[in-house]
Amino acid sequence: MEALSDQFQEFHPKHGTNIFLDHSGTQATRVESFANGVCFSKYPLKPGEIFLIEIEEKELGWCGHLRVGLTAKDPSSLEVVPEYSIPDLMELGDSWIFAITRNHNKVIEESEDQAVGEAGLGAGRRLGRGEEEDGVQGDEGGGSNNKTKTFFTDTHLYIDTIRIPKDKLVGRSRPGRFSHILDDLYKTNALPPTARRSRIGVLYVPKGKDTADMHIVINGEDMGASAKGIPSTTPLYAVVDVFAATKCVRIVQVEYGFSSLQTLCRKAIQKHIVHRMAIDWLQLPEALKHYCKYE
Repeated sequence: MEALSDQFQEFHPKHGTNIFLDHSGTQATRVESFANGVCFSKYPLKPGEIFLIEIEEKELGWCGHLRVGLTAKDPSSLEVVPEYSIPDLMELGDSWIFAITRNHNKVIEESEDQAVGEAGLGAGRRLGRGEEEDGVQGDEGGGSNNKTKTFFTDTHLYIDTIRIPKDKLVGRSRPGRFSHILDDLYKTNALPPTARRSRIGVLYVPKGKDTADMHIVINGEDMGASAKGIPSTTPLYAVVDVFAATKCVRIVQVEYGFSSLQTLCRKAIQKHIVHRMAIDWLQLPEALKHYCKYE
């Protein structure tokens, strides 16, 4: 199943007090301090629809990084946006937030008996390492290497029955003489999750009549089910907490179905150039040059 989205993704106008949204509603910047940076998607997500953001700017001197997840709470209904997504928003209930760390936080699956003992599936349960900053999870069965080999040939990322176009899931390096080499390294997942240009997405995958699993995708790689048994009978909004060392994020629009004319032009141009600096020599509108170099 391929999710079909007919809406332009934006951040919700209700957000943390330290957040500034640009005129398009797609870029969120924390203007001061390290907290009060909680943002939401403007619209509820559809099953299998990814809410994808790119880290635009970092800020030194803070401990901690971006946090992402889902909430069943309508942002418009919140009298005050919580200062922190973890634990404040989660303590309000019906929210599942995951802390992104410098290492890929693959989720260790629990046995069925252990999972049921810890939490009922009806309320949903959060998996993973939470706030451990530098712990490393073992990669099960060398899956990362297999995904690296197929990145260049597979056009979609598959999560159960969900298909997500890979075209936008991985960011690009700064334009320069060696951009074409660095971009290939980005596709091999060499970019740390918390670095600038890293792209992180959240979605939910239906797992039954009334439940779903939350998945987080980091630089084109599925991290596994970060929360299981989430009730899917109510609308689910994406949560992005621009926290601590993460200063600014930008929404990346993912195209489902047919590519836009802009995307087709970009692919045709990139196919016939050696590196991105050569785009400056072409007689093209500046907006299209910028899009070709950065997307």
